[in-house]
Amino acid sequence: MTPWMLVEDEVDIRNIVKVMFQVWGHTTIEFSNGNDAFAFLDKVENGSFDGQLPTFALMDIRMPGPNGNEIAHRIRKIEKLKNIPIILMTAFQLSESEQNAFKTNDGVDRIIFKPLPDLVKLQQIINEVIESKQSA
Repeated sequence: MTPWMLVEDEVDIRNIVKVMFQVWGHTTIEFSNGNDAFAFLDKVENGSFDGQLPTFALMDIRMPGPNGNEIAHRIRKIEKLKNIPIILMTAFQLSESEQNAFKTNDGVDRIIFKPLPDLVKLQQIINEVIESKQSA
């Protein structure tokens, strides 16, 4: 079971996604805000995190503390995590240029919109992103 990182401030969404991750055979490293995610990344960066590192990240864009794109940007600068696939999710409309900026400037692989797709579609999207990242 490889861990996947989940950063989402809405409890209901976080719990639903966490259950989906478990159904798909993954444990979850979860955070309810950007500050806690940054604290985790500090531990990864300074070597004090001794657990298994996440192999994928799904994060909300807008939440307390650093936003999902800021967390993505930070992940891309950490040697041990810089190549993991990253998907951002949002309930807000984003223009094509805003989406491209997140991808270009912050290393985001894909953006999906809430309400989240059903279980099968979400798994398909995540698998596509992971596979395209692995073959790159």
